[in-house]
Amino acid sequence: MDSFEEKMKEASLEELQELKTWLFRENIRLAAVAGELEEKQRVLDREKEQFQEEVKHISSRITRERKRQKEDETFFKKKMEILQNGFWQLDADRRKLDKERARFEAEKDISEQNLYRDSIDVSVFFCGVKNPLALKKRYRDLIKIFHPDNLAGDKDVIQRINKEYENLKEEFDRYKQA
Repeated sequence: MDSFEEKMKEASLEELQELKTWLFRENIRLAAVAGELEEKQRVLDREKEQFQEEVKHISSRITRERKRQKEDETFFKKKMEILQNGFWQLDADRRKLDKERARFEAEKDISEQNLYRDSIDVSVFFCGVKNPLALKKRYRDLIKIFHPDNLAGDKDVIQRINKEYENLKEEFDRYKQA
């Protein structure tokens, strides 16, 4: 610093004026730079605050979303469990219904067969037959209709028709001999 003060004492008035002008401009420039730096610092502080607010907002939103996602997962699991239980119950009910349907069909078939067998009075088939020739013709027609190979055929009915035919044939033979 001593050298600066010495130079100042030795300098002319014009040099000092130049130095003064330069120092004034430099002061103004430094003040402007300082102002710009302060403005940039304020902008940076504002942006920092905004960034911190955004981080807080995003963090809270992420927290809410995670909570909602966990609730959704729990809700979905419960719905899935309810659906699975419902499907299992439906499947069990379907199997039970199928068993009941099969049992009902079997009972129905058995009862229809018994009803059909019991309800058929084969003497009705030979009603109105007055001679052996008409008996034989009616017997052939009935055999064609009720033969077990036919759609409406039934072995039990054929046996009853045969028995009735034999009985009527014997009656006609006895009547003929008498």
